[in-house]
Amino acid sequence: MILALNAGSSSLKFAVFGDANARMMSGALARIGTPDGTLTVHGTPSDERHVDLPDHAAAWRVLTETLEARLDVRSLAAVGHRIVHGGATYFGPVRITSTVEDTLRGLIPLAPEHLPQALEAIDAVRRWSPALEQIACFDTAFHRRMPRVAQLWGLTRPLADRGVIRYGFHGLSYEYVVSAVPLGKRAIIAHLGNGASVAAVLDGHSIDTSMGMTPTGGLVMGTRSGDLDPGVMLYLLRDMSVGDVARLVNHQAGLLGLSGATSDMQELLSRTDTNSREAIDVFCYHVKKTIGAYAAALGGVDTIVFTGGIGEHAVPVREQICQALGFLGVRIDPARNTANADIISADGAGVTVRVIATDEELVIARHVTEVLRDQSPTAP
Repeated sequence: MILALNAGSSSLKFAVFGDANARMMSGALARIGTPDGTLTVHGTPSDERHVDLPDHAAAWRVLTETLEARLDVRSLAAVGHRIVHGGATYFGPVRITSTVEDTLRGLIPLAPEHLPQALEAIDAVRRWSPALEQIACFDTAFHRRMPRVAQLWGLTRPLADRGVIRYGFHGLSYEYVVSAVPLGKRAIIAHLGNGASVAAVLDGHSIDTSMGMTPTGGLVMGTRSGDLDPGVMLYLLRDMSVGDVARLVNHQAGLLGLSGATSDMQELLSRTDTNSREAIDVFCYHVKKTIGAYAAALGGVDTIVFTGGIGEHAVPVREQICQALGFLGVRIDPARNTANADIISADGAGVTVRVIATDEELVIARHVTEVLRDQSPTAP
């Protein structure tokens, strides 16, 4: 069996896979650090209840108790971790060694909201089962072979050589979508959730993506600002500390900041006030604009895919984005869109528009299986 872990800033998702990567159970511990933590388990039997989750250590204890009650954990072959940032070093999954952990610690400034939790999860697994092999699966790996022109900013060469380039994220999600169905030669995938990004995919390979050196860049997101004029940051730093600016652009901006009410898209869609409506409009505008730009980068588009929590479930958001893309040949069928059908484009439309439920944990399990079969030394 393989255990796939996805440690976020306030959640811990998990899935257990058996032979041929068949899913045996999955679930999540959510709202870590709040008084109303939850445990959800999909399996036999299913479970959903409130639990006390003051920190990630408590979440790990609940998870191990859940696993031990339901599985013979001695049958676990390895644990795969979603690691948000692999920097310029890692182009694919690797066995986790002390050297790999040291490299990840050095990358914390690039993903301070994610890498510390991932390193805590690695350490927790080691204390739980010291002999259990652990594999790192990087969210940046899918984009690491983007064309150089898509990676570089207009900064100095020494900064680029130090790794100040565009890396991109949500790679495990994009990798799943590419493997799930035929997308044609030119595809644009929109992973829209609390974190959101868009990727241009040519023949199954990323050629550009909206997130940058960190997961804060790109689209307007749930609580993240997305791209900003560098002058805005300089202006803010006149009166705010670096820590305050970091909190602003990561936790207080985006849909939350624009609406002044919530970062939850479904809740925003149910509201009628001007600020909430404008927050949705800004979100959709940036997604639409990015899709248009990537159609230019690809020289056209055959397929557009919506995935992620918003992409999979927010019917009005998909409609609003697609209405503005008719010049590309996009035309959706309202009934199919309302039904969250696999294909929501109208018959005869020039571009196929799909809705695909992503499965990052399955991609982690596949990578772990590949690494376990490969007995060569760990290498980037």
